[in-house]
Amino acid sequence: MTKANEVTSRREFLRGTAGTVAAFTIVPSFVLGGRAGAAPSDKLNIAIIGVGGRGGASVNGCRGENIIALCDVDTSRMAKTCREHPGARTYQDFRKMLDEMDNRLDAVAVCTPDHTHAVAAMDAIRRGKHVYCEKPLAHSIYEIRELMKAAHKYGVVTQLGNQGHSFDSIRTFCEWIWDGAIGNVTEVHAACRANHCRISQLSKRDEVHSVPKELDWDLWLGPAQYRRYNPMYHPGSWRAWMPFGSGTIGDWICHVVDPVFWALDLGAPASVQAEVDDYDPTKHSDTFPVGSAITFQFPAKGKRGPVKLIWHSSERKIPRPADLETGREVPKTGAIVIGDKGKIMYGSHGASSVRIFPETKMRAYKLPEPSLPRVKGHHQDWLQAIKTGGRAGSNFDYGGPLTELARLGIIAMLLPNRKLEWDGTNGRFTNCDEANQLVNPPSRQGWTL
Repeated sequence: MTKANEVTSRREFLRGTAGTVAAFTIVPSFVLGGRAGAAPSDKLNIAIIGVGGRGGASVNGCRGENIIALCDVDTSRMAKTCREHPGARTYQDFRKMLDEMDNRLDAVAVCTPDHTHAVAAMDAIRRGKHVYCEKPLAHSIYEIRELMKAAHKYGVVTQLGNQGHSFDSIRTFCEWIWDGAIGNVTEVHAACRANHCRISQLSKRDEVHSVPKELDWDLWLGPAQYRRYNPMYHPGSWRAWMPFGSGTIGDWICHVVDPVFWALDLGAPASVQAEVDDYDPTKHSDTFPVGSAITFQFPAKGKRGPVKLIWHSSERKIPRPADLETGREVPKTGAIVIGDKGKIMYGSHGASSVRIFPETKMRAYKLPEPSLPRVKGHHQDWLQAIKTGGRAGSNFDYGGPLTELARLGIIAMLLPNRKLEWDGTNGRFTNCDEANQLVNPPSRQGWTL
């Protein structure tokens, strides 16, 4: 086999359908006469889109592979990474990068602000590239579902960037729930105290600022409707603005709710309803409430009964259970899971610090034997799935519906105190046409999926 044919075979393998046993295997190092360690054919060629923020985690997570392209609309924010990877091609526009690097790339990590996740991920998927996308997966329910469909159509391996899904602690939590440690779970209180309310800054939207020379502002806006550049949007503060970010719920639900979403196989809720503090959607819809409590009702499924999940954002706190010992605090970011035989408390990211309480029940509980395979890391889980033709743990079939909870919660915030009934199968609200208009909001011309 010629070297060119070896590369061709490898490309065909890497673009094979996820979850299917491939007809080819990656050429091992001894076939090519390489030294100990991975041969060139063992490594994936990867591009990172959005290097300056969360892209750093993907650069580190993919260090064992070939990072051959780096992209950021703000060149100043990727300067350090570019120096560390002098062999990588650099771009401001991911579309140009994918056009020019198409035949060389195997996989792409999308680490941009929320509002550009879908357009970047979709472009890569349609080219047959495997995709790692930071959470939340997309900026609308429509985008989420289109990405899920495209991943199947093009047979690519995907992973949502909720890294706690690869922790040992989330597997421990699932094993305890499935072992019946607290009986039948009926209620979950989840929270994050981060504050993404910028009502006090709404008057600054009309300020005039010069666009930094390193930033392509039009590209940064992408699908969002045009507005003037303002440093309160970029860098870093975009999460607090509805056209770009997803607030506290979008930033954290994929971490905090992930353990119960997995363990209880929650799927789609039947309804969602929001309480909001000091928030008028007709005046404040460009940002998020200072506090909110969003109630999701999940129907019975399989052997479990119905589950009520309440998400507490910012100033809203998890109610303190009566049987929580003095000196122990409810998590500021985390959850309390209530069953008919006990309660479990955990922190953020993969059910960290998971414990049954009160402590007397924890000490009395006979721990089950581990039953779920452990993984070495979130990026490694994705990379290994690409190389073996498998599926990553938080693939879009899993991460999409998890992200959808955040988008449903945001729609409920914009229509507070109304119980919105959700038909997950058909992706529509059955009792509110106004809510249905928010399932697929319009994108700027030239940026539709």
